[in-house]
Amino acid sequence: MVLKVVYHEMYKIVYASDPAAKAGRIESIYDALYKHFEFVEPKPATEEDIRRAHTQRHIDSIKSDKRLYEVAALSAGGAILAAEIAYGGEPAFGLIRPPGHHASRDSCWGFCFFNNMAIAILKLRSEGKAEKVFILDFDLHFGDGTVNILGGLPGISILNPNHGGRKEYLEEISEKLKVEAARGCDIVACSAGFDEYELDWGGRLKTEDYNTIGAMVKEFSEKFCSGRRFAILEGGYYHRDLGKNVKAFLDGFG
Repeated sequence: MVLKVVYHEMYKIVYASDPAAKAGRIESIYDALYKHFEFVEPKPATEEDIRRAHTQRHIDSIKSDKRLYEVAALSAGGAILAAEIAYGGEPAFGLIRPPGHHASRDSCWGFCFFNNMAIAILKLRSEGKAEKVFILDFDLHFGDGTVNILGGLPGISILNPNHGGRKEYLEEISEKLKVEAARGCDIVACSAGFDEYELDWGGRLKTEDYNTIGAMVKEFSEKFCSGRRFAILEGGYYHRDLGKNVKAFLDGFG
């Protein structure tokens, strides 16, 4: 089974001056992946899709910048497509931007505008799917927006690992997966940030650790979620090795 990568050329647009929008970031990942995986193109999320996660006031605030709204809605649509592919039983990765895990119901910060993960999960739930969801957010920064929108909902469990060095970090994920196995799960989703990398802002993980994380999630999903798993891009700013790290994760994940 070939992992599907959700991607659109519009994700290359420099829509803001922040590091997530910097020219060359998406290209560095695309260049490492395009020969190895099947690429599929998403459609923008509808305003109805976005409204499940965000207030109208917040949506209108993003709409005030037409170009930003266009790419942010397309990023959310990429997350939705990745989730739909995964629910159908095939692993998927959303090579999308802007990222989303700092976008709360009525506000946003940290290079994020709409919460892609929340929009995707709530879309599945609106269709009677994904009652029990486990979200692993391994970005360097705490996914406060995802917790704000989804954290209080029944059946949803979220982990933002943050313990110790490399060994302790991976052990924290492993232990949480054991807990989730006992709880049961319909789908597992990853907010995949690569800024914990040893040469990025976090300085903690090596390339092989991303492969290990991907493999752990794959094993868990195949045992407990009928193979349903997807991931979407969040952070990661060391362009030189970013593609290599994403590919390492997907090699384990797929």
